Amino acid sequence: MKTRITELFGIEHPIIQGGMHYVGFAELAAAVSNAGGLGTITGLTQKTPEALANEIAKCRDLTDKPFAVNLTFLPTVNAPDYPGYVKAIIQGGVKVVETAGRNPQQVMPYLKDAGIKVIHKCTSVRHSLKAQSIGCDAVSVDGFECGGHPGEDDIPNMILLPRAADELEIPFVSSGGMADARSLVASLAMGAEGMNMGTRFIATREAPVHQRVKDAIVAASELDTRLVMRPLRNTERVLNNAAVERLLEKEKSLGHDLKFEDIIEEVAGVYPKIMMDGEMDAGAWSCGMVAGLIEDIPTCKELIDRIMSEADALIRQRLEGMVGGVAVAAE
Repeated sequence: MKTRITELFGIEHPIIQGGMHYVGFAELAAAVSNAGGLGTITGLTQKTPEALANEIAKCRDLTDKPFAVNLTFLPTVNAPDYPGYVKAIIQGGVKVVETAGRNPQQVMPYLKDAGIKVIHKCTSVRHSLKAQSIGCDAVSVDGFECGGHPGEDDIPNMILLPRAADELEIPFVSSGGMADARSLVASLAMGAEGMNMGTRFIATREAPVHQRVKDAIVAASELDTRLVMRPLRNTERVLNNAAVERLLEKEKSLGHDLKFEDIIEEVAGVYPKIMMDGEMDAGAWSCGMVAGLIEDIPTCKELIDRIMSEADALIRQRLEGMVGGVAVAAE
């Protein structure tokens, strides 16, 4: 399958593994890239630029295919060493960067001068247009269904993707709610050139997270996520657990008086405990509604091969059959 995204990034299949905190290590990124998709190392999971340089080198040892590094620009007082991270990315020969969070304009000249393709994660059409205007090569359009931060507009992908297609000139991929061949074919129908998957890639063999995390995703339904930090306008979709229930109770009782400090023990520094140690109630962790579509824990190659073969059948049999006047039941 050739799309503008496969051509832009030099990949076989239009499937991207999004950057995820304490999930996007070299092992997973390389497995996705080796399976024909675009794997992604999460930059800020690495504590220093030197650690990121080592993770990039490790990924290079595991794959000769293209892979990306995610760099998230945080609204924080003590900013990470972004110039150092950018330098590590450039010197590591990385050719694709996924930016997220705040406007990445400050680093664009350095990335573009190094010949790096930039895909920016956006939760609205207006932000996608801004990304296009500052020179991003593509955008990842993130619908309200997504795990992590869905923005504050609450627009699901059935509306957001066609709106993006109406407005954008650069290619975009769908993100949020993506799990299988149906996700990919529907995204293509709505104007996307591929899809980005986060939660689905956590539930794979190569994802370097605790087995309890993977099992929790498989066990969850589409009803098991919650939105936290809405009052702070920093909304995050997370899998429900005891810590999340506690956090929501604080939001309810404190109302307009809620401050970030009130919920810090539920959200700050919890990812190593959850992802590495499997302490499932240690805090709130990002998970999409798509958990309701995840029933197994395959290898990345098994997952991507299955998506592409089923997408082919969906397009050539079910959809072509309908155009030809033959009703074909969905698998």
